[in-house]
Amino acid sequence: MTTTTQSQEFEPVHASDIQAAQARISTVIAPTPLQYCPRLSDETGYEVYLKREDLQDVRSYKIRGAYYAISNLNEQERAAGVVAASAGNHAQGVAYACRTMGIRGKIFVPNKTPKQKRDRIAVHGGDMVEVILTGATFDEASAAARAEAEATGATVIEPFDARDTVIGQGTVAAEILSQLTTLGKNLDAIFVPVGGGGLLSGVLSYFADMTPRTAVIGVEPAGAKSLAAALDNRGPIALEQVDTFVDGASVGKTGQATYQIVESNLGRLHLVDVDEGAVCTDMLDLYQSEGIIAEPAGALSVAGLREVNLEEGDVVVAIISGGNNDVLRYAEIMERSLVHRGLKHYFLVNFPQEPGQLRHFLNDILGPEDDITLFEYLKRNNRETGAALVGIELGSASDLSGLLARMNESRIDCRQLEPDTPEYEYLVSN
Repeated sequence: MTTTTQSQEFEPVHASDIQAAQARISTVIAPTPLQYCPRLSDETGYEVYLKREDLQDVRSYKIRGAYYAISNLNEQERAAGVVAASAGNHAQGVAYACRTMGIRGKIFVPNKTPKQKRDRIAVHGGDMVEVILTGATFDEASAAARAEAEATGATVIEPFDARDTVIGQGTVAAEILSQLTTLGKNLDAIFVPVGGGGLLSGVLSYFADMTPRTAVIGVEPAGAKSLAAALDNRGPIALEQVDTFVDGASVGKTGQATYQIVESNLGRLHLVDVDEGAVCTDMLDLYQSEGIIAEPAGALSVAGLREVNLEEGDVVVAIISGGNNDVLRYAEIMERSLVHRGLKHYFLVNFPQEPGQLRHFLNDILGPEDDITLFEYLKRNNRETGAALVGIELGSASDLSGLLARMNESRIDCRQLEPDTPEYEYLVSN
C-alpha cells in the first residue's frame, strides 16, 4: 500500500509550495470568482466577498488537492491505481483526476452520502472509477479504503491529511490574495469551513508567509467539532458522536498533519462553531438572495460571519466551499432553519372529550399569525382525553411567550416538546 499521508515526518507547507502547485493545476482548474456580497456587507458592517468554489467543475474546492496529489504520482503508482474515501466532494475531485489522467480508482463513500453526490462521482469518473458505499461515517469509509489499498497496493489519495492535498487546497488562498490585490484591497479576515482541516491548513500556511496580519476564522459544525476536540486534547482524538448533517465537514477525527499546521498557527487562528440550524438558514438566504446553491458545508463560512466581532469596514472573505446539495434535502433544511429561528415548535396536546375543544384551540389559543403544520391524533384507550401531536409555525419568534401563556390558561393540557430530546429530534429529522 502507498499512502499520501506523511503524519510522522510532515514537512511544513509554505507559500512557495502552494504557488508551485497553482502553476501546475492552472492548466486544468480555472480560477473561481471572488464576488462582493452587498447583502452580507449590509448585515455585518464588513466588506464581504464570497469565494465561489461551488463553481468548480466538480462544484467544490476538493478538486484542487485531489488533482495535485494524483498528478505527483510516479508511473508505478499510477499503474497500481488509487483509492479514496470521501463524503462526496473529495470523491468527485479524485474521479475527475482519474478520468482526466487515465488512472483507475476505487472510491469509498458513507452510506448516507446524498444521491446527488454519488451520481456526480460516477459522471466525473466515467469507466475509470468504481464507487463503493460502505459504513455510516467518513471514518468507516476511510477504514475500508485503507483496507483496499493494503490488499491491492493502490495509493490512498487523502481528502485532507496529506501534504500534497493541503498544498493543492491552499491554492484557494493564493487565488483570493491575487484577486483582492487586483481590486486594490487588503484582506483583514477570511472565514474557512473546517472538517478534517485540509483547506484550513492550506489557507493558514499561505497567509502565514504572505499576509501574517490576516485573521483566519475556522468554522466547524456544532455536531462535528473534531478540530476543537483535538486542540483541547493537544492532539487528534475521535469524537464519540458525529452529526452527519453537514456531510462535507462531518469528520470524527481531524488529521495529524493538519493538526500540526493548525497548532503552529494558533496565534492567527480563531476557531468557532455554528449550529446546524444556522447553517440551514444561511443556505436558504444564499439561494433566495444571491442565487447560490450551497451545500451545508458550503454555507458554514457564511454562518460563521456572525460569530466574531471584527472592525467595521474590514475586508472579509467567506469561502463557499461546495455546491453539491441534493434538492430532496430541502424539506429538512427548511425545517431545521425554522426551528433554529424559533419559528417552529411541537406540542403534545390532550383535548378534553367535550364538544368544541378543537375550535377553542384554534380560535382562542393560537395567535393570528400562527399556523398548524402538523396535526396527528394519537391512538389512546383513555375516554377522558384525546391526545394529538401538533406542530405550530409562528409568525414571529417573539409570539411564543403569548402562545405558551394562553396554553397555560386553558383547560387543554399542552406539553411542549423540548429540543435535544429523542422525540423532538425524531420529528425534526424525519
